[in-house]
Amino acid sequence: MIDIATNVVALVGRLTRPAEERELPSGDRLLGLDLTVDRPDDRAESVPVVWPAGPASVLDWQPGELIVVVGRVRRRFFRSGGSTQSRTEVVAELAAPARHNKRARAAIDLVLGRLDDLLVDA
Repeated sequence: MIDIATNVVALVGRLTRPAEERELPSGDRLLGLDLTVDRPDDRAESVPVVWPAGPASVLDWQPGELIVVVGRVRRRFFRSGGSTQSRTEVVAELAAPARHNKRARAAIDLVLGRLDDLLVDA
């Protein structure tokens, strides 16, 4: 039995709307993206992505553009309107438009390398 655990995501989808930059109460900067992933023979899925300290150039990405994201899945809880809410999102470590072939490939190689390292160590 292999006893390993990891939280790694490789996501390729179309940017639904322009990226948003938010400043958190801590003063940290966060970029928010919404991607739509088409699924053959099924409904498309909308995936919220946040990228802490992502580069400002992300704000120039255009809706409809194919984006490659590597990161992890996170479910966070927060108070809103007097009740506890939750949101599941992808926290990006790397992201690039698919048209930037070398950057996009480097992101995918990062995921594959991490998975390979886990299986070798198992």
